Amino acid sequence: MKGATFGEVFAVKEFRVLFGSFVLLIAGDVVKMLALSVLVYARTGSAGLSAAAYMAGWLPFVVGGLFLLSLADRLAPRALMIAGEVVRAVTCLVLAYADLPVWALLALVLATGLFSPVFMSARTAMLPEVLPGDAFVLGRSVLNVASASAQIVGLAAGGAFLAATGPSGALAVTSALSVVAAVVLRVGLPHRPPRVAREAGRMLSGWSGAVRETLRVNRRLVGDRRVRGLLLAQWLPCVCVAGAEAMVVPYLGGQGQAGMVLAAAAGGMAVSEFVVGRFARPELRERLSLPLAVLLGVPWLGFALAPGIGWASVLAALGAAGLAYQLGLQRRFVDVVPEETRGQAFGLQSAGLMTGQAVGAAVVGALGEAAGPGTAIAVAGGAGVLVALALAGVLRPQALTAEARPSRAG
Repeated sequence: MKGATFGEVFAVKEFRVLFGSFVLLIAGDVVKMLALSVLVYARTGSAGLSAAAYMAGWLPFVVGGLFLLSLADRLAPRALMIAGEVVRAVTCLVLAYADLPVWALLALVLATGLFSPVFMSARTAMLPEVLPGDAFVLGRSVLNVASASAQIVGLAAGGAFLAATGPSGALAVTSALSVVAAVVLRVGLPHRPPRVAREAGRMLSGWSGAVRETLRVNRRLVGDRRVRGLLLAQWLPCVCVAGAEAMVVPYLGGQGQAGMVLAAAAGGMAVSEFVVGRFARPELRERLSLPLAVLLGVPWLGFALAPGIGWASVLAALGAAGLAYQLGLQRRFVDVVPEETRGQAFGLQSAGLMTGQAVGAAVVGALGEAAGPGTAIAVAGGAGVLVALALAGVLRPQALTAEARPSRAG
């Protein structure tokens, strides 16, 4: 099968709109959480509360992913994405200028973040509709590269805005980026109806109905052996690498050098996503899933030898390059998920990934307290290799492609 090209992907106007708004979203979120962390630290002097503020944007994915994802298939995608940008813009302005106490700041971020998985799911589920076939996989690759690049740019820009305007000014800039993204989405995307008609989704009559429907579909998705296998394959190896990355700062003694190692990891991921997505044919891309998943863990084993900043950066870049293994799973995931629950399926994948990364960071962090950061990083890498080998039956393409696609009616 012939692979898609970047020219074919960017020739689609709707993808260009999704791409541009996604870059604004990621960069804005990085600036927002960095500014909030600095704001909390300036008010409290507590490193723990500052770290909690930085992670607060991730935590709602757990609750939102469990209880609200059905909305992604039962509301119009453009309206959901615009609503997400408006909520983010208003939230940033309140954080910047309402002079709320710290507990209220964190509560606001947690409460408004509950719907983040729904907004993100609407965007991701729209990709197969605007980019059919292998173009969808390349589109995911482009967004992954953009995500890594936007995080690096967002951290640099966030630091510059914080130095020039303080945390309130940086939050105001983030609000402006969200307004721009909302306008881009409104002007650039045509209206698309929900994947499930309103009459067919009576759960919209109340929040309790939305929760029940989300739980029902989540059980249905996880109960399908093929979907469950692909979800685990996308979650578990990343849990281990997240734990390893969480130990980079204490490994380097809290020095600014950690930023170089983490930037190298982001760069390794971006390069690998670009190369595998663009130059590997679809069949090869799927065959690479297992070796790349193993690669995800192997370089982190080298931290047992206490490398310096240079070798640590190389090892982190090589390890993160293995994240391209997920590209070989994307088309198979779309094939086994019923179309009418596609939004919720992508939301469940994202929510599980975010949750798993937080758990992995906590577990490896506890190990680092007991055995030292270098040992903890090496153990996380070894666990990643073992997990990848244990999932070999799913990561090999013949395990799932031999089965028939599910009925779209069920």
